[in-house]
Amino acid sequence: MAAPASFDDRNQRAPNPTAAWNSRLRELSKQGEYREALTLYRNMLRSSFLPNTFTFPFLLKSCAILSLPLTASQLHAHLIRTGSLPDPYSRSSLISSYSKCSLIHHARKVFDEMPNLTISYNAMISGYTFNSNLTDAVSLFHQLRRDDRGLEFNAVTLLGLVSGCSVPWHLNTGVCLHCCSVRFGFDADLAVANSLVTMYVKCGEVECARKMFDEMPVRDLISWNAMISGYAQNGLARHVLELYGEMKVSGVSADPVTLLGVLSSCANLGAQGVGREVEQRMERCGYGKNPFLMNALVNMYARCGNLVRAREVFESMVDKSVVSWTAIIGGYGIHGHGEVAVELFDQMVNSGVRPDEPVFVTVLSACSHAGLTDKGLKYFEEMEMKYGLQPGPEHYSCMVDLLGRANRLGEAMDLIKSMKVKPDGAVWGALLGACKIHRNVELAELAFQHVVELEPANIGYYVLLSNIYTEAKDLEGVLRVRVMMRERKLKKDPGCSYVEYKGKVHLFYSGGLSHPQTKEIYRMLDELENLVKEVHQPDDTYQGKSEELLMGTGVHSEKLAIAFGLLNTRAGTEITVMKNLRVCVDCHLFIKMVSKIVNRQFIVRDATRFHHFRGGVCSCKDYCLHVSWAIICMNLSVMVASIGIDVEEKQRRLKNDLLAFGRLIPFFS
Repeated sequence: MAAPASFDDRNQRAPNPTAAWNSRLRELSKQGEYREALTLYRNMLRSSFLPNTFTFPFLLKSCAILSLPLTASQLHAHLIRTGSLPDPYSRSSLISSYSKCSLIHHARKVFDEMPNLTISYNAMISGYTFNSNLTDAVSLFHQLRRDDRGLEFNAVTLLGLVSGCSVPWHLNTGVCLHCCSVRFGFDADLAVANSLVTMYVKCGEVECARKMFDEMPVRDLISWNAMISGYAQNGLARHVLELYGEMKVSGVSADPVTLLGVLSSCANLGAQGVGREVEQRMERCGYGKNPFLMNALVNMYARCGNLVRAREVFESMVDKSVVSWTAIIGGYGIHGHGEVAVELFDQMVNSGVRPDEPVFVTVLSACSHAGLTDKGLKYFEEMEMKYGLQPGPEHYSCMVDLLGRANRLGEAMDLIKSMKVKPDGAVWGALLGACKIHRNVELAELAFQHVVELEPANIGYYVLLSNIYTEAKDLEGVLRVRVMMRERKLKKDPGCSYVEYKGKVHLFYSGGLSHPQTKEIYRMLDELENLVKEVHQPDDTYQGKSEELLMGTGVHSEKLAIAFGLLNTRAGTEITVMKNLRVCVDCHLFIKMVSKIVNRQFIVRDATRFHHFRGGVCSCKDYCLHVSWAIICMNLSVMVASIGIDVEEKQRRLKNDLLAFGRLIPFFS
């Protein structure tokens, strides 16, 4: 049998040899084999075959995706030599290629030198938005509308313009484009509608995005992903899970983008049950090796309290990126295992993975949580000296907290003064928290003065100062803080905690009386408090320190959740509680004592970190007595991706989601 003919042999016998080359180029382009397409073109020239107008669009697309400006220029010369440049498709492909190679001036020169058609306008407008030049894109759109040859814009034109509206100050332009699309009937185009939903999300108008989404007569996977990702990126975790449930009912199958948003929301809410369901779906759909989903899975399990499973997923990953290491290091850090977090960081460096700014936030935070002062100072110095990374406010807030807990307040203040960037609220808040630990009223007042200028509505800082005045027995100071809070109409979200039991969430509010087992819960709580008093006499230093006591809210929600768990589970069962606020000193002491009395392990995730209570000891080593509000803000900033909203707004949304999360779990169970 004769050997199969090579591509060149088949091409020689083809009726139109150039068409055969073009057909092969098209195949390689569709398959994403862009370098192979360029190599094939070189072989085509070496074989003495001339390209035509159908050859260049595939090649220019390859240059654009691979960002090869020199090759694009060479192809431009070939276009001129072969006489193919007047072809509108070749010309628009050349404009797109130059634009995506960041040669926007070259693209505009090509545009200006030729008779223009709508396709050329579309390519140039998309080129401007790709290069973050919305002003010139809009100006060119106006030029298209005024063109005296009767050129009309189309859906592709609007897609190019809307994609450029990506930050809050572009909202007015985006709204005008939305009105334009409605006026000319392009809002019925699914791609345009999807781009408008994405535009509203990126501009921070999530409610407008949802209204647009709800009004769409037809939705595809892109529509659902745009809305789910928008909710996730704006810190609206509960809405993500609600929409994910609706998506499943609608029959649209989730893809990795969908599941990524769902996993990040599960991490924020502590919804491990939903997260496990997502992991199973990943396996069924063949997404088990997707590195982005695996990283999100590690983060989800760690923040839901299942550190063992998080480590198993991490170890199963073949290729561990710096994001993978950041997720597992951060997980050990918030669980109070600072020594393990430090070991993992050193292991990461030794494996050849170069650290970046976010992983330094996690390891410095872990050092702060575990009191590893010298280690933290070493990493902070290496950050700039060894890796050439410039510390940001989040790194400085970790270091101020680290030094403050070690009673090195003078060094902490000197560090703030030496900052190369302006200190933000988290930095001054860290100093304020350190002043609470060491009862330094004078420095606390200075830190408070700075922090309320930066974040006047953040109630946590007022609480910290009030606690400092309380410990100093300065009743006038406490009164001043309360008057200030009243004048500024600052109100704290109610404290709430929840426990998952038999596939359902049981939600408890501070002082709540609505649970069906309320009588039994309070009876159990009374018995536990009497037992605690027998083994531990109340200490004056533990009185009046709670954020919730400052607001006068009665029995705290975590105590009710613990009592419920003990009533309904067998001896030896681990009880996990999720809480939207910090665990106060009184409750922390209570849970420690109860863990010893009943010989149970309790895991409590509050707004700051995890607390593992066993045998009268907490994994945080009583860190919650000293935690600063800055660390809460820092953890939130790591947990939630940022699009146009600040940490305070994320915190408010996350607390509201926790309050409403109870009704969601039965839907997924």
